[in-house]
Amino acid sequence: MALWPAPPNRDSPVTPMPTSSIELKSELKSAYEACRTITRREAKNFYYAFLTLPAAKRRAIYAAYAFCRHCDDSVDEETSTDAKLTALADLQSNLDAAYSGNPSSPVFLALADVAQQYEIPQAYFQGVIRGVESDLVKDRFQNFDELREYCYRVASVVGLICLQIFGYEDDDAKEYAVDLGLAMQLTNIIRDVREDLDMGRVYLPQDEMARFGYSEEDLRNGVRNQAFMDLMQFQSQRARGYFDCGFKLLPYLTRRSRACPAVLGALYSKVLDRIEASEYNVLESRVSLSKSEKIKITAQTWLGSMLPLSRPFR
Repeated sequence: MALWPAPPNRDSPVTPMPTSSIELKSELKSAYEACRTITRREAKNFYYAFLTLPAAKRRAIYAAYAFCRHCDDSVDEETSTDAKLTALADLQSNLDAAYSGNPSSPVFLALADVAQQYEIPQAYFQGVIRGVESDLVKDRFQNFDELREYCYRVASVVGLICLQIFGYEDDDAKEYAVDLGLAMQLTNIIRDVREDLDMGRVYLPQDEMARFGYSEEDLRNGVRNQAFMDLMQFQSQRARGYFDCGFKLLPYLTRRSRACPAVLGALYSKVLDRIEASEYNVLESRVSLSKSEKIKITAQTWLGSMLPLSRPFR
């Protein structure tokens, strides 16, 4: 699958911060701990996958996640659209300040350190902000091209951020990281279709709803008829295609790094399994995995990712 146009690999380099003082080192340590706390509290599926990383990369992922959490929270608060747009503008200003060597909070202090260490383009983080901003100005998608752009911004670009932290040698890895992000976000859309509707958002492409004969009124009324199941099966098969491509990322990563995306992919793929097995019964209850299931999948996938892997043929 073609790679969605991505930002350049290096731009807006981070201005180095002084690291010689004991006070700053202590402050940075506290900043990373704040990011870990946010991740442990909010990350759910992600936290189990992050535990598979070496300590330094795990800290870096926590900082990236905490930034993304700030972005999500800025648009999910019960405030006006103008207030949310202002909050995102403030996030952009804080991001600019962090890349200029003047971080404004613990999260941005840790983020600035991570961006410098792993050479993460500022455009990637800006992409996340643009993605969540689109939730404020766009709540319907006419076709999959529009939806794919949204998914790229809120999910695939996060995969590209993580890829910088994981480390890679071949640029083909970027394409597969994008696809894995698309697969996970499409799974979210399938699982959360009712919750999203309650917030006034319909992520299912409008032309595909029309093609399968399922209306937004049907969705509001919780109708789970054959048209709905055919529509959702179509969405599921698309997500499966992106999972198939996304898992090709793993051979491009070191054994210590590949377990994290492998676990994430496995967890989300299992959620999709559960949705399919329920015959897409996502309108009445939210499909999820238990804590014990997450731990089991994490352990099994972690062990499996340690085996030698060959790269896919192009």
